[in-house]
Amino acid sequence: MAFAVSKRNAMAFAVTLLLVSIPMSSSTLQQDFLQCLVENSDISFPITAAFYSPDQNATLFKEELESTAQNLRYLTPSNPKPVFIFEPMYETHVQAAVVCAKKLQLHLRLRSGGHDYEGLSFVAENETPFVIVDLSKLRQIDVDVDSNSAWAHAGATVGEVYYRIQEKSQTHGFPAGLCSSLGIGGHLVGGAYGCMMRKFGLGADNVLDARIIDANGKTLDRAAMGEDVFWAIRGGGGGSFGVILAWKIKLVPVPATVTVFTVTKTLEQDGTKVLYKWQQVADKLDEDLFIRVIIQTASKTTRPGNRTISTSYQGQFLGDSNTLMQVMQKSFPELGLTKKDCTEMSWIKSVMYIAGFPSSAAPEALLDGKSLFKSYFKAKSDFVEEPIPVEGLEGLWKKLLQEDSPLTIWNPYGGMMSRIPESEIPFPHRKGTLFKIQWLSSWSDGKASEEKHMKWMREMYSYMEKYVSKNPRRAYVNYRDLDLGVNQEESDAREWGSKYFKGNFERLVKIKGEFDPENFFRHEQSIPTKIG
Repeated sequence: MAFAVSKRNAMAFAVTLLLVSIPMSSSTLQQDFLQCLVENSDISFPITAAFYSPDQNATLFKEELESTAQNLRYLTPSNPKPVFIFEPMYETHVQAAVVCAKKLQLHLRLRSGGHDYEGLSFVAENETPFVIVDLSKLRQIDVDVDSNSAWAHAGATVGEVYYRIQEKSQTHGFPAGLCSSLGIGGHLVGGAYGCMMRKFGLGADNVLDARIIDANGKTLDRAAMGEDVFWAIRGGGGGSFGVILAWKIKLVPVPATVTVFTVTKTLEQDGTKVLYKWQQVADKLDEDLFIRVIIQTASKTTRPGNRTISTSYQGQFLGDSNTLMQVMQKSFPELGLTKKDCTEMSWIKSVMYIAGFPSSAAPEALLDGKSLFKSYFKAKSDFVEEPIPVEGLEGLWKKLLQEDSPLTIWNPYGGMMSRIPESEIPFPHRKGTLFKIQWLSSWSDGKASEEKHMKWMREMYSYMEKYVSKNPRRAYVNYRDLDLGVNQEESDAREWGSKYFKGNFERLVKIKGEFDPENFFRHEQSIPTKIG
């Protein structure tokens, strides 16, 4: 006990020294927060290393704020900035951060990977003052092949999780995202789809346990939080129920040989006809086969300057190329896949292929945790239940050719996704869904052309209304879209909530009201405690 007191006194002295170094112009909030942390946790590392504030070092603060953010649209000078960023080194520091934020009436934004499409993990438009608790230092991963499971802390990236699994076994994997720099904490809480979803379901379908910190600063596992809350955090969206500290995930079997391919068709190569056929077969293909379509504009090789539409079919098959060729010749010969298009590799290398790494990159590149994509962008999503007719596709091509850098990615459903009930977890987009669409427009000149691109996106989205799901027109919560609505009045949440969660939304609201009745964890599209 004497040691503990001595240690705490020493840390209090260290904090006092730090407070002296903070300019007098700085808010006292950081000082109060620091003092509260000392009183509520066993801080055993240099406290200065955990804080970034504009008053202490504006350059470092800016670098840290922008370090993992994908969408530059939320990093302009006009966007609200946090009072400070706190990067806890241990779980107890996260507990203390929650306790202290509540005590000091500081609004929290929680960041694991920084990929929130609308910047909700690092920007708060209507909450002042706010601070960011960045979980990137909490990235330990413990893989237990014998039990087919792993614990992954919230700050670890999806790529790190994949790497640590393959370190232990070449025949185990996990069915999560295609983007390797996603933070696993925020990824799984929204559902988490990937190339193996047709075989094993979503990442969130393969979660066994979790540790979460509630609004009182208590750490709870599955047994302590209860089955309702455990249900809610697996697909109910981030930032609503607590701080996800770690997930226990179920590993799945993968073959020693995986085959990948990319085949591109332009409009001049019967691209429309092939895509129409893809819509009819993609959800019915062998469950070991995932073929997504990446659609964008491209220059015509015959007439430079004139643009066309490029449709790239990117596939991952859990097996060898000979078996894949048999499957394709039977089910989708229209694509014209040849043996030369196919490359056999390990599962971990196939993950890197889909993520966009060069073929020469070693698996260790997954440990970098750096996003390959940073831009100003606006994104939306849709789910499709019936094939879009040829005339609908041709109208879409006209829309895409009006925009500078449009991108749309179509991901197939079916297989296991159709067999899991839509109420199994909050993610409801299951049986009857042919494929999901991600819409994206990106630009490089910031606010200068933002209005033009946002207008195009909304017009294109309006055009597609008759071809996608209806009543409600559904959307994927991890492709966050504030156009669907934000929380201002209690009743506002109904519209966006039903689009993300369908009939599961009311259960989410009930659980939120019981678990976080004061609505401590909140943001523009967090689950409300009640709906009018």
